[in-house]
Amino acid sequence: MSGTKAFTILHSNDMHGDFLAEMRGEKGNLIGGLSLLSGYIKQVRNEERNVLYCIAGDMVQGSLIDAEYKGISTIEIMNYLAPDVATLGNHEFDYGLPHLLFLEKMANFPIVNANLYIAPYNKRLFRPYFIKRIDGFDVLFIGIITEKVIDMLKTDNMLSSFITLEEAAGEVGKICNAYKDDDIDLTVLLTHIGFESDKELASLLDPAWGVDMIIGGHSHTILDQPAVVNNILIAQAGTGTDQVGRFDVVVDDDTNSIVEWKWRLVPIDNAHCAPDKDLERFIDGYRDIVDAKYASIISKFIRTLTHPERIRETELGNLFADAIQEKTGVDVTFVGSGSIRKTELGPVVTLGDYRALFPYDDAISKFTVTGAQLKHAFAGFMRPENRNGEGEYYQVNRGVKAVYDLTGRTLVSLALNGIPVDDAAQYSICLQGYHYKNSGVGLQLSNEDLCRIAPPQLLATSCRDVVEEYLRNHQNLRSDVENRLQYL
Repeated sequence: MSGTKAFTILHSNDMHGDFLAEMRGEKGNLIGGLSLLSGYIKQVRNEERNVLYCIAGDMVQGSLIDAEYKGISTIEIMNYLAPDVATLGNHEFDYGLPHLLFLEKMANFPIVNANLYIAPYNKRLFRPYFIKRIDGFDVLFIGIITEKVIDMLKTDNMLSSFITLEEAAGEVGKICNAYKDDDIDLTVLLTHIGFESDKELASLLDPAWGVDMIIGGHSHTILDQPAVVNNILIAQAGTGTDQVGRFDVVVDDDTNSIVEWKWRLVPIDNAHCAPDKDLERFIDGYRDIVDAKYASIISKFIRTLTHPERIRETELGNLFADAIQEKTGVDVTFVGSGSIRKTELGPVVTLGDYRALFPYDDAISKFTVTGAQLKHAFAGFMRPENRNGEGEYYQVNRGVKAVYDLTGRTLVSLALNGIPVDDAAQYSICLQGYHYKNSGVGLQLSNEDLCRIAPPQLLATSCRDVVEEYLRNHQNLRSDVENRLQYL
């Protein structure tokens, strides 16, 4: 067989249980939600002959429905959407490795990952690739997750991955070499490593391996057009379900390459998509149960408080850090920006609103560090390369004043309650359990560094409960951005 064939590849990433459309925009338009997304996918599958839909990780975690059912509801709904293939993101591990393996068995679609291993046995956890035969052409999908994400998992000591992008590239080469004789017409990497890492990975791939495109996730990047590195197309579709990526490509069977392509980010709203009423009813079955359980009001704010970006100080970040600091009494509370999953809350706060925004039921522990270590931690998470969507940023409590010079790439000053931090003095800090396990990523302090002066002290078994009790006992709250974290 020879000739060319047209394909349409739709792709989502970092959907995070974003099931429901929201009334936003002019004239009260409905935006996002799986009913409208399903409607668009159905429409494209009817209009075009060769359609593929793939998901580049983080299907779960981020909604109350998902958290209540520990991802089971999400996989059931994904089964309805019927993606052709998906890969893993870091949040697929949030409910534990054994539960993830259960969710994978529930899925009616292949979940690919080439580089997660059971360490003592050098045995892969998941199928490394999937070949989709469509209209006489073979499309090879390979799943990759690398160290920036793996470092933040630490789910199980039995779990390991390739350590570097170079080794991940080698694994891609191994699979491509094994199957290129089978006349693979199109090769797609599904990754969850972040856009900058995708570009670096593309630069490491041998053109002879025949990788045509990388469809990625993790950094929640919105693009005007895909990047092209080493003749490989690299795309991502932001986060949630407000949009979906769409490639229209022409593939040449003689050269096994893309000879024409165009890409766009399609808005998912009721102006472009007809809702899928059957899926709406299916989701409503979950929502009605959850709404009945979580509809009670727990607090009232003066106004809506926001968390528009993870990589800077925010109103909600300050509120949560202040709540935890009041409970724990430590000098500095570090709250992971990524643990605040929505962009706004209030003014009326229901238990459901709160749980959807702050879903992680994680412990809080106290550590004792020197002033020099504390400065090193602030310099670590405020550094520019930690603010590209792939790092780990923090919110801090009232009384902290950190100033960072972006040009000189240095921490200019750090003060607590107006007093400069003394390198030789000792200070107490607290971290959520996840962020302690991964302290080397954002704070640039190892677990050994944090425990050198004194062993960790468990302050609360549930960070989520601490903040919830604070909200219940403090009404008419307000919170502002106060330049606790300042950049020059």
